[in-house]
Amino acid sequence: MPRINSAAELEERRSGILSKRDPDKTCISICSGMGCHGLGNDRVISAFEEEINKQNLKTKVDIRVTGCHGFCEKGPIVVIYPEEICYMEVTPEDVPEIISQTVLEKKVIDRLIYTDPNTGEKAAHQSEIPFYKNQTQYLISYNPKIDPTSIDDYLANGGYSGLSKALFEMSPEQVLEEVKKANLRGRGGGGFPAGRKWETARNAPGKDKYVIVNGHEGEPGAYMDRAIFTGNPHLVLEGLIIGAYAIGSHQGFIYTRHDTPQLKKNIDIALAKATEYGLLGENILGSGFNFNVEVHFDVGIFVSGESSALMSSIEGKNPEPRPKYIRTSVRGVWDMPTNLNNVETWANVSQIINKGAEWYTSIGTEKSKGTKLISLSGNIVNTGVVEVPFGTTLRELVYDIGGGVPNGKKLKAIHFGGPMGGSIPEEFLDTPLDFDELAKLGAPIGAGGLLVLDEDTNMVEKTRFFLDFLVNESCGKCVPCREGIRQMAKILTNISEGNGKEGDIELLEEIAEVAGTASLCALGKTASDPLLSSLRYFRDEYEARIK
Repeated sequence: MPRINSAAELEERRSGILSKRDPDKTCISICSGMGCHGLGNDRVISAFEEEINKQNLKTKVDIRVTGCHGFCEKGPIVVIYPEEICYMEVTPEDVPEIISQTVLEKKVIDRLIYTDPNTGEKAAHQSEIPFYKNQTQYLISYNPKIDPTSIDDYLANGGYSGLSKALFEMSPEQVLEEVKKANLRGRGGGGFPAGRKWETARNAPGKDKYVIVNGHEGEPGAYMDRAIFTGNPHLVLEGLIIGAYAIGSHQGFIYTRHDTPQLKKNIDIALAKATEYGLLGENILGSGFNFNVEVHFDVGIFVSGESSALMSSIEGKNPEPRPKYIRTSVRGVWDMPTNLNNVETWANVSQIINKGAEWYTSIGTEKSKGTKLISLSGNIVNTGVVEVPFGTTLRELVYDIGGGVPNGKKLKAIHFGGPMGGSIPEEFLDTPLDFDELAKLGAPIGAGGLLVLDEDTNMVEKTRFFLDFLVNESCGKCVPCREGIRQMAKILTNISEGNGKEGDIELLEEIAEVAGTASLCALGKTASDPLLSSLRYFRDEYEARIK
């Protein structure tokens, strides 16, 4: 395919792709997200290919193997376009009937559509299913419509128009100001304003500047980044190139998981295709801007996702955190100014440039703008990845989208932020999704993992589970983290096994204070957050165990 050398040629290429596509042609979209992948979607894909060949339908029906559709609980998921008929828990044995009844006869197969477990109501179309209709999707809305290995699919849906606008209609300073005005906050856990971070790296002295996609996502129960990156890698790549242009960087890195072959494959193909099309590499789109990307893989430990540890890993060193008086925006990779954001943060950038900061700030709360991807898991009817605007209440997440707590159980608590997050009781369910509001309650959003806990959950055991995880994941470089977490876990084990004693709670609080103050990185500083939040709201459970 010839290289694209200007903004005009990009639009010509896009028009050419669209002119060859019939919007009324039947397209079978098969989810190949990690959940569906684990439920045997490969056999479903093969069954569709065989049946279409058998019935000589290759010219009449397209098959599109896509990224995550979000509703992991009901995979494998198949959507038939343009009617948008959605089938769930599809097996290879269902395929001949889907082809004969739905594709050829346009009939809906009742047993394969969504049935509400509480009301028995059915929904044949994806937009009618409560899990989907109560979301507002901007980042993962194209996942069911894009083959992640096809750059043409991304271009057909408006891809790289934000990059074109940034390069030919805006200066780097204007791009930076637009991101600052949008108040895009980092989605990796801290919620720090991305524009301010970009500005620090841009203004820092250094002959080279680097930008990084943090795609490590090692937090248990979190799979938002992988839902975006495996399903629509060009969305992230486009945001990264725009950010590099604003910061003045000519070299980027993608740091991601070594244990996800599908993710690696999709990223590699996206980088190769973007380079072939002239969207990456030298003289991007004929603009004179040069930018290249390298992929690096983690070493299988949780702490390697911490910013400074990640940068040490890219340098070929052990992934150990550095003291925080050294800001990575000023001295990061090879002591050069380095800007790091996670996958979801970069994915927001192109829509901000395309639609403008004013549009973006119209979504969300006063201080938390845009949408947020959330991983729903635990004691909840509907598990999966959802996207909602900031300001959505926790009650809406748990009940309207998540379907509530199964088996008639009562909700006890929700836990945000994984092993370094916090738990809050049912009384706070009307709290809006907001970085600052949830942090005040002791349950910071973190990357977005939401764990629902029912009335049978033992909060002492749950806290011990998180600390046991962190004992094994601490790099061991600093004593407050290495020994502090170990001692807290030891005391919690004693309490859990009925060997607790008076003064244990106070000792736990003292160790938590020291570890939180003196640890080098966020792992040690926030390792005690699950403990402190559960003591704040469920202290009576600890006291009862000791007594």
